[in-house]
Formats: sequence, structure tokens, C-alpha cells
Amino acid sequence: MTAPSTPFKIQLADRLVKLPPYVLARVNALRDAKRQAGQDVIDLGMGNPSEPPQDIVINKLNEAARDPNNHGYSKATGILNLKREVSAKYFKKFGVRLDPESEVCVTIGSKEGFSHMLLATVGPGDNVIIPAPFFPAHKYAVAMAGASVISLEVSNHERFLSNIAFTCEHLSPVPKLVVFNYPHNPSSVTVEPEFWVEVVKLAKRYGFMVISDFAYADVAFDGYQPPSFLAAPGAKEVGVEFTTMSKGYNMAGWRVGFCCGNPEMVKALGVIKGYYDYGLFQAIQIAAIVALRHTDAAVESQSRLYQARRDLLLDGLRKQGWQVPTPRAGMFVWGKYPEPWASQMNSVEFAMYMLEHANVALSPGTGFGAAGEGHCRMALVENENRLKQALRQMARCLERDTRPPLAEKPANGVPKAAIAT
Repeated sequence: MTAPSTPFKIQLADRLVKLPPYVLARVNALRDAKRQAGQDVIDLGMGNPSEPPQDIVINKLNEAARDPNNHGYSKATGILNLKREVSAKYFKKFGVRLDPESEVCVTIGSKEGFSHMLLATVGPGDNVIIPAPFFPAHKYAVAMAGASVISLEVSNHERFLSNIAFTCEHLSPVPKLVVFNYPHNPSSVTVEPEFWVEVVKLAKRYGFMVISDFAYADVAFDGYQPPSFLAAPGAKEVGVEFTTMSKGYNMAGWRVGFCCGNPEMVKALGVIKGYYDYGLFQAIQIAAIVALRHTDAAVESQSRLYQARRDLLLDGLRKQGWQVPTPRAGMFVWGKYPEPWASQMNSVEFAMYMLEHANVALSPGTGFGAAGEGHCRMALVENENRLKQALRQMARCLERDTRPPLAEKPANGVPKAAIAT
């Protein structure tokens, strides 16, 4: 006689418990549903460049893809000629000398590299400081590595640094690593070179490693040049910097990123990557060399395009009562939405309402942590005509509904419209 069988149960890893529902995905789901229903949604939610790379880059990709020698496994840390080109760019743009073999690693986008670097540097029992509000990968890559997160408000530079020092002096164990992100996503806060000098001093004083997420290095306005962490004296002794070709080069889907700096940390990342992947498709790496070598003018032109969109969007939002600072870099506008909405709707409710009634997708601030509440992030990815259309639709919605309806909330505090999709 056989024993009665019990239902099979899938048992997932405990680390998934540390990953809450992705707030921004809820907006994306409703956006997609509305588009499938034939509605024209203007998407300002995701920083997904709408322009293509330069023809010379695409042509090189086509050429390299036809070469049979480029279709095998590639080295996990990237081909040497691409790493040499990255080193050349760092020296030309920032005056930083890098050894392409020991101080540069090619990553599958900066997000992959960042996440794997966390696996290489921290684990259970370690503390990691990140900026608040935070880019979601900064927090949850730490969580998936098993370490604990301390998020500190990033808007005031001196306070941010003093809070890091205070935390290091009063927390045990002392934070093992601090993540910096300038130009900051989502708020677009920027720093001057002197900031990084102080960071290096703090790192040496308290013994923490540094990761600089420099994803928006190539998108800046009004003559501002975002400074590299690695240009600060002693920076390579304490940390690394991640850059990407997604933004300025319009190569987001190509997934080309780089980790540069401390050779021990770069080597550790290479070890982790060696177990997880075989590197980026070699034809893409060859095309990336051409982009780095020959398209500087196009990158500068792209920044001017974003600047024009920034100015248009800022003007329209301020007329609607938004409180929006003028970003000096990055591809986002970050602002407080107007009253009486701000006092009656949280940012998820407001973003869902704008999507439902104005057909404009925004990123709710709470998707970037509690410090983002009351704000929304808007990406400069639509052309000027579409931005004008978005502003008109938002204005009509705000003018028509001068008193926001009370959002119907289920037990978990998320509007039903967010759950239904």
C-alpha cells in the first residue's frame, strides 16, 4: 500500500522576501494595458533613450556581426581593445590614467556590473550606505548580496558626508562600502570635484570601499561637466566607478558598461562574472570602440537636445504649480507635484491618476524609497512636441479636477488601479 502523495511545493530562496513589489512596474503595467487598448500614452516614466546610435556605430555592428570570428564566447571582462578605448576616454575627459588590463572591466550594462560587484565585496553581517532617495538597484543589489542597507539623504552634500562620518563612528560594524551616485538618479543632484576629495578622505579614515555610479557622466547642461570620482587624488586606492554607454550614446539596449578603478575590486568583479557569464557579444564590443572613438560630437549634441527638452518641461510644470529644481545633468526632471494633490494623494496614487486621466506616465517618487514621497520623476525621452502634448493633457486634468478625489485604497495602501494590472 502506497502512502498518499502530498502536493508538491515550490520553495524559493529567502532572498526574494527582501524584494518588495517593484513600484515602477505597476505604472508600466497600466501603461502597457492602455496602449494595448489603443490609447496613446506619453511615457515619461522610464529613462529609455528614444534616439538611435550613430550610423557609423550601427554599420560597424553589422560588419562585425558578419565576421564568423566574433560569434564565439567572449572574455567575461571584455576585449582588450575596448578597455584601451575606455582608458583613453578617461584620460582625455578626466585626466585619469587607467591600466586597461587591471583597472578596467567591461560589464553587461552598469546595472549588471554593480550587482555583481556587490556579490564580490559584501555579504551577511556587512553594512552598506546608499543615497536616499535611491535607484532601486542600489538597495536591492545590497539586499540580494545579504548585506544590510543604510540609506542617507543625498540632497545636501555637506550633510550627506557628515552623516556618513556619524554613521561610521556610531555603527558596528563600520559600513564596509558606500555607494555614491552623481549626477543622482532620481533627483539629478550634482557635485563639484572637491566633493570627491572629501569622499576619499572619509574612505581612508573609516576604511570603507567606494562605488561611484557614474551612469550620467555624458549628459550635462549649461556648461557643467560632471566630475569623475577617479579624478580625486587617491581614489583608485579606495574604490571603483561604473559608467555606461546607455545614455549619451543612445545604446541602452546594447548593454555596454564599464567598471574602472581599484585593481583588486576590478579583479574580484571579474571572478564573479567568470562564474555568471561569458561576456558581451564581441560584435557589440567592437562597435562600442567605434562609438567611443568617433562620436564625441554626437554625444554633446544629445546633451543639447536633452537640455532643450528640460527647459520646455520645467517651464510647463512650474506654470502648473510644480516645485522643480533645474537639473544640471542627467535625463530626468524631479519635482514635487502641486497642491492640493500633494496633501491628498501619495506619489503612487498621483502617478496612477495622471496615467489614468491624462494618459501620461510618470515615475512615482516612492518607487525610489520613502525619501522620494511627494515627488515624481519625468524622463526627457520624448520629443518637444510630445512633451508639449503631455503638459497640455496634465494641465487639463489638474484644472478639471481642482479637488482630487479620495483614492480608494485596499489594505496594502496601493490604489486598485495599480493592482489590477
